[in-house]
Amino acid sequence: MSMKAAWYEKTGPAAEVMIVGEMETPAPGPNQVLVRIHASGGNPHDTKARSGWTGRPLFAPKVIPHADGAGFIEKVGPGVPASRIGERVWTFRADVARAGGGTAAEYAVVNAAYAVPMGDKTPMALGASLGVPAITAHTAVLRDGSVAGQWILIHAGAGAVGQFAIQFARWSGARVIASASDEAKAQIARARGADVVFDYRDADFAEKVLETTGGQGVDRIVEVDFGANLANNIKVMRMNGVIASYSSTRAPHPVIDYYAMASKGITLHMVQGKYLSEDRRMAARRDISALLDRGQLMAPEPIVYALDDIVAAEERIEAGAGVNKVIVAVRDLDA
Repeated sequence: MSMKAAWYEKTGPAAEVMIVGEMETPAPGPNQVLVRIHASGGNPHDTKARSGWTGRPLFAPKVIPHADGAGFIEKVGPGVPASRIGERVWTFRADVARAGGGTAAEYAVVNAAYAVPMGDKTPMALGASLGVPAITAHTAVLRDGSVAGQWILIHAGAGAVGQFAIQFARWSGARVIASASDEAKAQIARARGADVVFDYRDADFAEKVLETTGGQGVDRIVEVDFGANLANNIKVMRMNGVIASYSSTRAPHPVIDYYAMASKGITLHMVQGKYLSEDRRMAARRDISALLDRGQLMAPEPIVYALDDIVAAEERIEAGAGVNKVIVAVRDLDA
């Protein structure tokens, strides 16, 4: 049986390398499921791999992009109960189940543990928005223990990771300072639960953060651009605080002021969804599902593209989705 899919066979600009056509439908292996994809969620790491930005070679002759998605379980492999067939699920890490696998296709194979039951009230677009940004946010906020009563600084609070991070921080009892570059983004960060929002470009940004925390500084920082924001982060960090960084795009080779960080006992964690432990992924899965079931988790507003428009979707991600989330509608999003 064949399926419609988008893929690339070499790295480069989306308009030059992306192909939409027919290919063989994959079969689930042991402890895997085949998901009938309705929504595919694209993330910057997908486009960085496709463009060649990462410098890594292709890991398959044909690579279907996007690791996140949502749909229904169509088939199960050995070791997976047949009762799971028909389950409505959100999925993540479709890229690890088989070489070249992804969700920008009518079907995708994922590890059974990465196909998470999802209630009828959770929109498909929301389900496909979770994987990378929500698990990254959960890890950045909570991998170092309880944040109850702490101050957390979340940079780019209106971005995909930022919006989820604010919600996890508030749900966990923390107080949140978010950064944003304009008032429209600040309003989104406040709507997600940020106590205060400051423009990170302000010359007195650090002073405002310190004043808000009574001069004590913040306990944790969720960072989207480590190298570019490091100087201010050191200023506002309290003793023995944690910086959890998931990107450093503007300064990919940052210079670290070792003794400035050491004098505050700052811990630095690099948060990359691909390299998390299974325990960490399952902890995030548990809390994400709990909030979804209670209708308490909100995702960025989706920008929806058809599978035939995969080039435009990829280009939008690369240009910056801003406060939105790029979703590729493979089938009906209202299913």
